[in-house]
Amino acid sequence: MPVRKFKPTSPGRRHMVAATYEEVTKGKKSEKTLTTSKSKSGGRNATGRVTAFHRGGGNKQQYRKIDFKRDKLGIEAKVASIEYDPNRTCRIALLHYTDGEKRYIIAPKGLVAGARVLAGPEADILPGNSLALRNVPLGTLVHNIEMQKGRGGQMVRSAGAAAQLMAKEGNYATLRLPSGEMRMVHLDCCATIGEVGNSDHENEQLGKAGKKRGMGKKPHVRGVVMSPRDHPHGGGEAKSPVGRKKGPVDRWGNKARGTRTRHNKRSDSFIVRRRHAAKKK
Repeated sequence: MPVRKFKPTSPGRRHMVAATYEEVTKGKKSEKTLTTSKSKSGGRNATGRVTAFHRGGGNKQQYRKIDFKRDKLGIEAKVASIEYDPNRTCRIALLHYTDGEKRYIIAPKGLVAGARVLAGPEADILPGNSLALRNVPLGTLVHNIEMQKGRGGQMVRSAGAAAQLMAKEGNYATLRLPSGEMRMVHLDCCATIGEVGNSDHENEQLGKAGKKRGMGKKPHVRGVVMSPRDHPHGGGEAKSPVGRKKGPVDRWGNKARGTRTRHNKRSDSFIVRRRHAAKKK
C-alpha cells in the first residue's frame, strides 16, 4: 500500500505522510452487526482519579469485532470487502461464509475483495487461510498466532508483521517473531498464512499535533518541568538536570530507561532466544 506526501501549504502539511487507502473497498461502511460502542475513560479509574496519564479526547470510534479464533472449520468464505479499522494499524476483511454468517478478520497482504478463504486442516497455504502449525510447511510466513490452543490469535497482529516457521520438534514448533525472538508454540495452535497488510504504516507521519489529539493522546509533559511533588525530576531553578545517580525514573520512581520489565517465569521455557540477544548480532 503506497503513501502520499502533501504540498507544504502549511506547517502541518509540510512533513505529513498519509495512507492512500487504495486497498480499502470504496463506499463500504462497517457491518452494523459486527460493531459495538466504545467507551473512553480519559485515563481515569473507577474513582475518577487519573491513573493513565496523557489520555483524553479523540474522535468517536466504533469497535469492530474481529474473529481471532477462526473456529469456523471447513466452511469457505468470500471476502466481501477490505475496510479501515480505527482500532488497529492494519486493515480488516469482511467475510461472508457460505452458511450466511459474517465475520471480520485481519486482512493479510495480497488479500482482495472476491477472494476465497478457508480455515481447517484441508486449507491451502494461501494468504488468509488458517490452519494448525503442524500442517504449515517450514519457512512459511504466518500471523495471528495462538499461544494456547483455542484461545485465539494473540501474537503478530500489527501492520506489516509476520513470523516465520523455522522448525518442528516433538509437539512444538519454533517461530521467529518480528522482534527477532525465537519462541516455541504448540503444533496444535492455529495461525493465519501470510504477512499482515498495510506494511507502509511505518512510513506515515502525522505532521501536526492535532492528528495526535484526534487519536486520544494529550500532550506529554516532561518530568523536569514539573514540581518536585509531581515528579522526581521536578524542581530546581531554571533548567535543571535529572539529578539522580541511577538514571531517569518515572513519576513513581521506577527506572525509565534500559530496564527490562518482563517478569513471566511460566513462559520462559518456551523462549529459545530472546529478542535482546538477536539485536546484538
